Amino acid sequence: MKQSLKILLALALLVPVAGQAQAQKKNPRIDIEEALRGYFKPVSTPSSTPDADGFIRRWMMLEPISKPNPSNRVFTDSYTREQLSKEYFSGQLTVLPKDGDKVKVTMEYQPPVNLNSNRPAAQPRQEQPRFVKATLTWHALDSDHFFVKLFRFATGLDKDRYGVIFWTVTVINCEEDIENVRLSVGSNKAARWWVNGEEVLLLAGDRHMGVDSAVSDRITLKKGKNILRGVTMNGPGMSEFCARFIDDLGRPVTNFTVTCN
Repeated sequence: MKQSLKILLALALLVPVAGQAQAQKKNPRIDIEEALRGYFKPVSTPSSTPDADGFIRRWMMLEPISKPNPSNRVFTDSYTREQLSKEYFSGQLTVLPKDGDKVKVTMEYQPPVNLNSNRPAAQPRQEQPRFVKATLTWHALDSDHFFVKLFRFATGLDKDRYGVIFWTVTVINCEEDIENVRLSVGSNKAARWWVNGEEVLLLAGDRHMGVDSAVSDRITLKKGKNILRGVTMNGPGMSEFCARFIDDLGRPVTNFTVTCN
């Protein structure tokens, strides 16, 4: 009897400790949801649809790759194409990632910025950049707005937010071929876009996001899965984009679903 009481007493003392350990164990999903509140929500449904104006809000988003650019004036056509043609991680133009997948990158180091300043302080230009290795994570997110606020994505996750490259990808699912549509993109700073592996847009220059500010030639969204992939490069300042498909009259195309893979 005494032995049983001793066992029960020992178990009772262990319960609070186990409870505390469980409470201290963080749930990454809850952390991300809180960190990105007001701009993004973690994906919680199998599929999504474009909003009433056709804007695509569901994206797989890779944490930013550091690429220090002291000025947005460097984003000429040739510079944009050169920098966004480099291989930053394996399979960047073919991979269809899942939420939580990780990639290894080698990227230029840049010191942390002072977020109390209105703009990032100019860093001394080094003749030879210093490169560091990093492991970055893909996140499946639904944007709370028609635009995708890349700056807030980076800031919320406490990653580099100036002088960075953002890779994004999503899947457009069609029940039948949708012909003669155009990809329409607004982008704050330089970008490249692909549909099913074919480049359809290059956006260069020190630009600000405007709806339908760049429109592709006519393309066909085929029956089944269509992979929409974009990469945005920013220097100092904000970074965001919006994307949709429109017809020849500029009307939004909405008869498809959107998934992450």
